[in-house]
Amino acid sequence: MKKTFSILLAVLFVALAGQVNAQNLDEVLNKHFKTIGQEKLLEKQTYSVTATIQQMGMELPMVMKMKRPNKFRMEMEMQGQKMIQAYDGEKGWMIAPWMSPEPQDLSGPELDQAMEQANIDGELYNYKDKGTTATLIGKVNVDGSPMFNIKLTGKDGNVKNYFIDAESYLVRKVKAKLSAQGQEVEVEQTLSDYKNIDGILMPMRMESKMPMGTANIVFENITFGENFDDSIFTRP
Repeated sequence: MKKTFSILLAVLFVALAGQVNAQNLDEVLNKHFKTIGQEKLLEKQTYSVTATIQQMGMELPMVMKMKRPNKFRMEMEMQGQKMIQAYDGEKGWMIAPWMSPEPQDLSGPELDQAMEQANIDGELYNYKDKGTTATLIGKVNVDGSPMFNIKLTGKDGNVKNYFIDAESYLVRKVKAKLSAQGQEVEVEQTLSDYKNIDGILMPMRMESKMPMGTANIVFENITFGENFDDSIFTRP
């Protein structure tokens, strides 16, 4: 009887701990969404970005365009050639001139990453509806600042850790394991220089650390509400 009672207590404590964790997680996320202007972002139907990627002494111009629901297109200049990657809401494709002048279908991890990019609202918002689970690991010290560590596990099993500043409630760092050219690599992204654009706080600089080196992405212009024809997302 005592053993049964002890087991019941243990189960109860686990259940209570889960409720507290969920409550704290919701509080952190709600404050984060309020800080960045998530409600205003939900009203935006399109989103375009002009940026420059700085890596290995090179500067690579990049343009990204997104449209609801789940459409994405990225163009990047590399050594005088233009690479295009896109997702039309159902299928993904890319043109890499150094491989072939013809468009190629995206599949596997590359398709998954294109689908993630097409999500204007971000991975944290409505994470449950996307088949994702989130866990508040706790408060940790990152680069001398207290931050909430939120572990996000996708339905494919991939894990990302979001670090939200405990004072500003802005995402400051994201750690993830991604597949690139058939290999799994660890990526650490640091977001900074947040700017208010139409009532929405957006990071204007991102540093990405990978085993093959560090890349800095400088966002020069972010625009909401631009008109895009659906044809730009469709495979030619």
